[in-house]
Amino acid sequence: MDPRVGIVIGSQNDRELVAPAAQVLDEFEVSYEVSVLSAHRTPERVRSYALAAESRGIKVLIAAAGYAAHLPGALAAWSPLPVIGIPLPTSDLSGVDSLLSIVQMPGGVPVACTGIGKSGARNAALLAIQMLAVEDERLRAAYRAYREKLATQ
Repeated sequence: MDPRVGIVIGSQNDRELVAPAAQVLDEFEVSYEVSVLSAHRTPERVRSYALAAESRGIKVLIAAAGYAAHLPGALAAWSPLPVIGIPLPTSDLSGVDSLLSIVQMPGGVPVACTGIGKSGARNAALLAIQMLAVEDERLRAAYRAYREKLATQ
């Protein structure tokens, strides 16, 4: 099945921090791919990925980044798809720098931003599911059931 969500991380070291996003997408049976691309080390690959994502069936991009957190913005600059940024706690500032970088996108180039770290990764996947559920009744029902279950815990 072609991926509907693209999860992009800046390095292999970020994989554990975004694992909750993959777990949520698995729980909701949403296909995804994980790509390692760096806005600083492989900018041309980021551009190529962003330009091709829509034509490959990707509907939502999730980008996790630490430090200056340019990855979500770089993807948003090249793609018309919605981009959700996850600030990672990989710097001496524990992700606050990444959070500020992501939420300070200039007007006209939106990037949604979740919380820092693993809870942010989980919420990024849930937000992607909500976006996909706008046109997918199965996902909408599954998300409603998830929220109902959450309310009983």
